[in-house]
Amino acid sequence: MISNIFFVILLALATWCAIQISITDFRTRIIPDAYLFPLMLIGLILTTFFRFPHDISTGVIGATFGYLMAALIGCIFEHHMHSHNRGSNAPIGMGDIKLIGVGGIWLGTSGLSWALIIACILGTLWAKHHHARYVPFAPFFIFGGFLSFIANIILL
Repeated sequence: MISNIFFVILLALATWCAIQISITDFRTRIIPDAYLFPLMLIGLILTTFFRFPHDISTGVIGATFGYLMAALIGCIFEHHMHSHNRGSNAPIGMGDIKLIGVGGIWLGTSGLSWALIIACILGTLWAKHHHARYVPFAPFFIFGGFLSFIANIILL
């Protein structure tokens, strides 16, 4: 009984952190660590002690894959921007890279892949519709992650 209450409280806190990340990134283009790190810790607690939605090893592999992949893409874009004298505004920031790593904890590698595909499609459609120069990636990634998370639970 107490573990179920603790589980629900953790999920509610994770949801609150994800919403705050989305709102802040949309308004300021910054993903604050004050919400990102609790989301990471909650994911680690759930995968370690509740084995939800998967075990800790799947979460760590997903986080490592997500972080390294996003960091590599960020470095490639940063190098490309500097080599063409386009300034230092890289299209992917460290907050996005850390968020993708946290997404790996929650989703594993396959869920992370689906979340990224959904986020990129929705972000591109949003940018085209609004003629936006910058796309706040976090709201689209969190929405894609939520859809991937729900699909993973249903398919379990």
